[in-house]
Amino acid sequence: MLNIHNLSVSFGGEYLFEEISFRLNPGDRVGLIGKNGAGKSTLLKLLSKDMQPDTGVIASDKEVRIGFLRQDLDFEQGRTVLEEAYQAFEEIKSLELQLDGINHQLAERTDYESDGYTKLIEDLSDITHRYEILGGYNYQGETEKILLGLGFKREDFDKHTDTFSGGWRMRIELAKLLLQSNDVLLLDEPTNHLDIESIIWLENFLKGSNSAVAIVSHDKMFLDNVTNRTIEISLGRIYDYNKPYSEFLVLRKEIQEQQLNAQKNQEKQIQQTEKLIEKFRAKASKASMAQSLIKKLDKLDRIEVDGDDNSVMTLRFPVSVTPGKIVVEIEDLSKHYGEKEVLNNIDLLIERDIKTAFVGQNGQGKSTLAKIMVGELEHQGKLKLGHNVEIGYFAQNQAEYLDGNKTILDTMIDAANEKNRSKVRDILGSFLFRGDEVDKYVKVLSGGERNRLALAKMLLQPFNVLVMDEPTNHLDIKSKNVLKQALQNFEGTLILVSHDRDFLQGLTSNVYEFKDGKIKEYLGDIDFYLEQRKVEDFREIEKKQPVKTQKAKKPKKEISYEDQKKLKSLNNKLSSIESDISQLEKEIETIDADLVSDYDTTIAKPNFFESYEKKKHSLKKYMQDWEDLTLKLESLQ
Repeated sequence: MLNIHNLSVSFGGEYLFEEISFRLNPGDRVGLIGKNGAGKSTLLKLLSKDMQPDTGVIASDKEVRIGFLRQDLDFEQGRTVLEEAYQAFEEIKSLELQLDGINHQLAERTDYESDGYTKLIEDLSDITHRYEILGGYNYQGETEKILLGLGFKREDFDKHTDTFSGGWRMRIELAKLLLQSNDVLLLDEPTNHLDIESIIWLENFLKGSNSAVAIVSHDKMFLDNVTNRTIEISLGRIYDYNKPYSEFLVLRKEIQEQQLNAQKNQEKQIQQTEKLIEKFRAKASKASMAQSLIKKLDKLDRIEVDGDDNSVMTLRFPVSVTPGKIVVEIEDLSKHYGEKEVLNNIDLLIERDIKTAFVGQNGQGKSTLAKIMVGELEHQGKLKLGHNVEIGYFAQNQAEYLDGNKTILDTMIDAANEKNRSKVRDILGSFLFRGDEVDKYVKVLSGGERNRLALAKMLLQPFNVLVMDEPTNHLDIKSKNVLKQALQNFEGTLILVSHDRDFLQGLTSNVYEFKDGKIKEYLGDIDFYLEQRKVEDFREIEKKQPVKTQKAKKPKKEISYEDQKKLKSLNNKLSSIESDISQLEKEIETIDADLVSDYDTTIAKPNFFESYEKKKHSLKKYMQDWEDLTLKLESLQ
């Protein structure tokens, strides 16, 4: 499907990777892993033809369709969610315009015997046939199904895309990609902006897809559940194994141990050979034997141990000044977005030096409250910050606050003050931006590198309260561990929004769960919280919640005698309409088949086109009636 041979890419004279080769086959679901900046996103851009390699080739089968989920989106203003999602069907939408144009001409023209009219009829048949083959009658339903799977509600479909956050726009882009029936899917951090429920839906979709998939992700569970192959990029080379992530790590370690043992044995043999060479050199009679051994050593393939890039950033959050005992005090705080109520009369008291986790499903108000605390959002109710409180804030989309047209060094210098400007290069070095790397423009950095720069920039401002919203997005696993260690050592107050149980374990001392506009406090760590909820991880919470709500509601609904009569009447009407729909669909299907097999005889029938259009119009009306009746039934039930 895709054959990658001797691919090399360099930046500033240094190779990102050099002469790497592999093949992407049908059915492959590959996890691309490696530290931030190793070249994962670059490799996806090469596979998608967004950029060209320095050397090497990417060969593909004829007409292979490649879909690429990029990190940078560019939406056209003014489209609704549905309209944007329908952009996945360019040919279908083009055919719809052509069909509308032909039907409009047919309705106005009366020269039924002319060559022009006959040509219109032929075009109508050809385009209708192509439209049907491409799934023109099904694409709208498929679009709605995938949007619902990715967390959208039906009432969102007609809202404009520019009213949604970057994370939700990323979901629209993902929906378009999944609707396109691509042969190869290239997904760059697809789970960053998804809640657990949508992640689980995406896992099931990808496992059932026929497309080859290459995924860049730092979500271990997602990689384990979806992938069947892992390619690690490390120190300019790749390590390719037909194993999901966790199994790959075990196998990679075993292979490295075997290589190390083989290397030690080879070193012993080399040392023994070198001793013999020195011994034989001293004797003229053994000189030829010494030369033979030297040639043998020269030809020897030295065993190498697969290298690991163990470089990690150094991170320490210093506390500025000691604040008062009460850091944040909230009373009767509410927040609305239009008619949607996110937070409803909540109370919260956070004391100095306490480390707190905000958890719950997406859209329940965690990030909203974080933004309110740092003064980014207006609200109703009382919020009071304590004496000497200085807040450092890491937003979920922190990297978007960086200017892509500045260099790394300029970004830091512009954010520094007179006291710490001289320390900028040292801080950048501790975040793995060294030497000429500081002259890179922000726009060429990977998502993880941007997050590291955003963290480095935070250290230039004093704070004693740290508010972090999903700080692990884009960070590789080693960087996550460094950040966790720094937060554990932080001697100030921490408020942390996260879905990552591994990251939260041992990090916070109390938990607030956000649900239905309210918050509930758990006086313990994340394990205590999950124990109280009687689940193993966040996935179970977010899967079980909707089911529990549904089961709790059903017994409370009592149907009156009048409603029972209405239900019976509606069910009878629904059955009748379903029968009519079935009959009409069969009739239209028969006509379409006749048009294909014997076009001239079919159109010669009296009032053919009037009858054909009438049937299609009736089917459309029946479908609308069926939808209206179904909604009425659901409301009564």
